[in-house]
Amino acid sequence: MRKWIARAWLRATGWKPDGEAPTEPRFVLIAAPHTSNWDLIYLLAFAELYGLRISWMGKHQLFRPPLGPLFRALGGIAIHRHERGDRVARMAEEFAQRETFALVVSSEATRGWAPYWKSGFYHIARSAEVPIVMGFLDYRRRRGGFGPALLPSGDVKRDMDQIRAFYADKAGKHPEKFGPVQLREEESALAAP
Repeated sequence: MRKWIARAWLRATGWKPDGEAPTEPRFVLIAAPHTSNWDLIYLLAFAELYGLRISWMGKHQLFRPPLGPLFRALGGIAIHRHERGDRVARMAEEFAQRETFALVVSSEATRGWAPYWKSGFYHIARSAEVPIVMGFLDYRRRRGGFGPALLPSGDVKRDMDQIRAFYADKAGKHPEKFGPVQLREEESALAAP
């Protein structure tokens, strides 16, 4: 039933799948570009269409009634941004405890323009020793799906060059809100002797 609803929704809105479903049993999934509230709905529809059970992190306010229980049932994990804690270690531990786990991370962490991506997706994948899969929604072409998997090497710039190349031709619903595909750590790596 859920797959039928997802397929009907995508067909009605003119969207088509692009790429193959990830074959890895455990991975971090980048969700980009993220420029609209609609992104979550399309992400969930494509995950259902591809037969993926995903978990995704969202700000805790999303999980209040009346939609909170629904979002949890759809794989949502509430994140309290104001609380201190090592989310990277917490998510890496989740990977260690599960045989299959697809964790969606919105690398931009906002729907608005930002000069840097948040590096949590990279550090979670590296700590958990799982690949990063490049998921996308391209509003220009009305395509959504999955690109290549990348096992982070620790060479942040080289890994991000591959990620940048993949997202170079992808457009969000509001393209002006899609900031540069770069991590603050890249500048630190370049400045190091």
